[in-house]
Amino acid sequence: MPEVAVKPGRHREATLYHALAGVGAGNGRTLAQLREAALKTYELSELPVWRRSGFWTTSLQNLDLDALQDHAPTDAGEQPSGGVPDVVQRTLPDRPHAGRLVQNGGEVVEVELNPALAARGVILCSLEDAFRDHGELVGRWYSKRLTIDRHKLEAANAAFWTGGAFLYVPPGVVVQEPFEIVYAIDGPGVAQYARTLVLGEETSDFRIHEYGLGEDFSDGQALHAGAFELYLQDGARCRLAHLQDWGRGEVYDVSTRFVGVGRDAYCHWLPALLGGHLVRQHLELAVSEPGGDMAFRGLFFTEEREHLDVFAVDLHEAGPSGGDVHWRGAATGESRASFEGLIQIDPGAQQTHTYLQIHSMMLSPKARVDSIPSVLVSADDVSASHGGTVGELDEAAIFYMQSRGLDRPAAVRVIVEGFFEPLIAELADEALEEIVRTKIAGKLAAAREDIEAYATSR
Repeated sequence: MPEVAVKPGRHREATLYHALAGVGAGNGRTLAQLREAALKTYELSELPVWRRSGFWTTSLQNLDLDALQDHAPTDAGEQPSGGVPDVVQRTLPDRPHAGRLVQNGGEVVEVELNPALAARGVILCSLEDAFRDHGELVGRWYSKRLTIDRHKLEAANAAFWTGGAFLYVPPGVVVQEPFEIVYAIDGPGVAQYARTLVLGEETSDFRIHEYGLGEDFSDGQALHAGAFELYLQDGARCRLAHLQDWGRGEVYDVSTRFVGVGRDAYCHWLPALLGGHLVRQHLELAVSEPGGDMAFRGLFFTEEREHLDVFAVDLHEAGPSGGDVHWRGAATGESRASFEGLIQIDPGAQQTHTYLQIHSMMLSPKARVDSIPSVLVSADDVSASHGGTVGELDEAAIFYMQSRGLDRPAAVRVIVEGFFEPLIAELADEALEEIVRTKIAGKLAAAREDIEAYATSR
């Protein structure tokens, strides 16, 4: 793929890895004021370069941002030009759902909500419509913990987002089927600024599946600069899953996602990061009130020359609180994957109990995986620990599988799929589990010769 010309002076900024850990940009400002402030930051900022300890760099130097468009309607009242992309129809399971919102590029192309839930006060609509129809509710929470000035693409999201998604679940409402929110890119030349805001009121209980999906394309670039925020009030419970697979196009994904857990609330969050040319994700789960608890799970699989950079924060701002972080990943081809998991316990968050573990598997001689668990503790009555492993296929395990009648390719597949299975099962949704298993199986099949050659050489 040809190199994109880089304008001098656009890529000198270096951004280190820190938790958001504080008041966001909202803080009483209107949407118009936030957009104006973000636009100023965007115009003054350069594309970021993330550096960690001098040995890992994530750079956007090959992204030609000026050549991309947001593909949003340009005139008031103009209707979306396209329908639901094929990749969405191929991927999403055919089963009951509580509601669904699909955005293609900069346009929301589908919104549906179960009428019985709407009658109970549930809201699912574009974020643009939410500001128009539910402005007071949305304004209290929009960008409550998200910032707008850490780097150019964060500012671009806050300044330029269109469409977006807003989900509101009223007090005491329990919803069994998932809400599905989809951001799709169906070709090159697109800059998609995705924005999701979710509010779960007291003692609500619900599920969210958010997808980032891309069609395969061979020429050109595309960008997904996403922002997600979820706030759970007292006693609320949510099972949140993110599934991201941008296909084989040159898609850049730079996203920030924040989940806030209130008093006695609980969140089970599982991102599955399964494809993208360059993906840089900041994922932060904060227990903000006493009694909050969470399970932060995740998996990733990189292939070919993909570059993945994940920074996951287990933040405890009040105690007593609980946490449990468990991620697993694998890399094939010449891909590079890095996961940094941070436990941060703030002053006063006494009686916090949390544990972080990351396990990674290299399946190619040219693949690289870095796993970096860390702890930052500012309270003395806590228990916090971490661990990480990076390994390769075990020849003894392959031999054992073959002795039980499997051929070598089948043995390798079983071992790798089994490596991910404990986390896939935690999705607790058969249809979504099958999507993830199918995608992992496809990646294993595509890299079969490379994986087998590497396993044999060891």
